[in-house]
Amino acid sequence: MDRILIEALTVDTVIGAYDWERSIQQTLSLDLTLATDIRAAAATDDLQLTLDYAAICQRIQQFADAHQFALVETFAERLSECLRTEFSITWLRLRVRKPGAVPNAASVGLEITRGSLPEVTQEPRA
Repeated sequence: MDRILIEALTVDTVIGAYDWERSIQQTLSLDLTLATDIRAAAATDDLQLTLDYAAICQRIQQFADAHQFALVETFAERLSECLRTEFSITWLRLRVRKPGAVPNAASVGLEITRGSLPEVTQEPRA
């Protein structure tokens, strides 16, 4: 299975468990790995046959703009549900980092994996 990568995507959103965090926007950094089969898109050079990472990035920003969560865990879980549903993604790995959340740490965050990787059959070599 092939994987589309989106690395270090930054989005601003209201996120945090403390009252002061609920009144400001904070930046999250996201890394995504999305399973797909790129062979048809590569053979035809057709964007419609692969995952459109520009559209996915735009949807992630829309999601961040529309939601406010206390926990990064909730943000990650709900975002992964949204992306898997709207883009028919069977498997994804999502890493969310919250820079500056803890003194002396560049960032804190989590990584989740959702879905299952489809079995890929290899065509016999000639």
